[in-house]
Amino acid sequence: MNVLQISIAAMPFLLALMSRTGKAIAPCLRMSLFTMLLGGEPHRAVVAWCFGLLIAAVALRERLRAG
Repeated sequence: MNVLQISIAAMPFLLALMSRTGKAIAPCLRMSLFTMLLGGEPHRAVVAWCFGLLIAAVALRERLRAG
């Protein structure tokens, strides 16, 4: 994997860090790692990435809504 692919795979984790919710950081990190590990099978990697992005987006939305 090159740097661009790794940065795209890490996007859910980075969004979870912005949300500052401890409950969202661990699952998003796990999904980012699954995305990197499944890089050879793109259809499975996309599913893991989408789940991670969904978790991070909800956590970020809740932070913005509460703040």
